[in-house]
Amino acid sequence: MHELSIVTHVAKTLDELAEENHISKIGSVTLEVGEVSGIMTDYFEDCWNYFKVKHPLLKEAKLKIEIIPAITFCEDCKKEYETVKYGKICPHCGSEHTYLKIGNECTIKEIEAETEESQG
Repeated sequence: MHELSIVTHVAKTLDELAEENHISKIGSVTLEVGEVSGIMTDYFEDCWNYFKVKHPLLKEAKLKIEIIPAITFCEDCKKEYETVKYGKICPHCGSEHTYLKIGNECTIKEIEAETEESQG
């Protein structure tokens, strides 16, 4: 289960952002998770809930996950298609000269937060 290590990395990134921007509290974090990223979103949410109670900045933070569909590009016919539905072989021309264009990422899309100034 690599979900806990990803949660730990996200928390470290949020700590750095909080320090740079004088953030005192995070209300929610929206992550974009690729459909073929290998991240099990149910496990990820469980890890988030386990981790956040031990992390003051994230104690009340709600996790929002948006799934990014996986799209593959065919180098031969120059068309895109749904990766999960068709796999590596292009459904348009049958070529195996394809590559994943999007759908394996995990990025922080949005953070709802309070700065130290807004609490004063």
